[in-house]
Amino acid sequence: QAGIDILKAGGNCIDAAICTNAMLGLTEAASNGIGGDLFAIVWIEKDRKLYGLNASGRAPYDWNLESAAAMGLNSIPRVSPLSWNVPGCVSGWGALNSRFGKLKLSQCLESSIDYAVNGFPLSPIISTYFEFDPKQAPSLASVFHPGGQRPSYGDVFRNPMLANSYRLIAEGGPEAFYQGEIAERIVAASNMLGGKMSLRDLKDHTANWVDPVSSNYRGWDVWEIPPNGQGIVALQILNLLEHF
Repeated sequence: QAGIDILKAGGNCIDAAICTNAMLGLTEAASNGIGGDLFAIVWIEKDRKLYGLNASGRAPYDWNLESAAAMGLNSIPRVSPLSWNVPGCVSGWGALNSRFGKLKLSQCLESSIDYAVNGFPLSPIISTYFEFDPKQAPSLASVFHPGGQRPSYGDVFRNPMLANSYRLIAEGGPEAFYQGEIAERIVAASNMLGGKMSLRDLKDHTANWVDPVSSNYRGWDVWEIPPNGQGIVALQILNLLEHF
């Protein structure tokens, strides 16, 4: 609905996608958010061309195979700050907005800020993601179990801390995420939890425009983002299936 409202306000599909992505980061935080990455394939009709955007983040400068071996690791724990890469989502918003958007990035974030402040009712499925042991994740519990209570289906949930982050991004653009207060908080949390993230890692982050890759499946051209994303796997699977 937020994306539709952006279209009604004169925005284009890029603006609506950014708005929807930000809203999902609030309402479906277990699956989306500014702590993650962004990939996009954009068809621009006047150019008759597909544009690919890889806004995924790199590993920290000070984290490599040698460092992992020195810690006695032969794999990286998935639920661990050692698995963190630089969050690329916000840089993706900036790249899409500046190149193809019609509205200001701040306009695309208005509705998600409003709902983060005033709250929204939890849906049946999303409410199940709030069921975790607060002792195992106290920092998550401080946000998602307000007042020590786990919200349930139908309860109104607010996220004022996310509203503040969205506000900073709306006012200062992506730089506010990668060089300002938010970056400092990310690095502080990483240090506290034993991670490797530094301010330099965040400041040096860039999103990359890439050429999408394609394969033909039974007469249809299918397009994906090239690695490091997983889209190439879909093309490989289609090439296998075409033999049957």
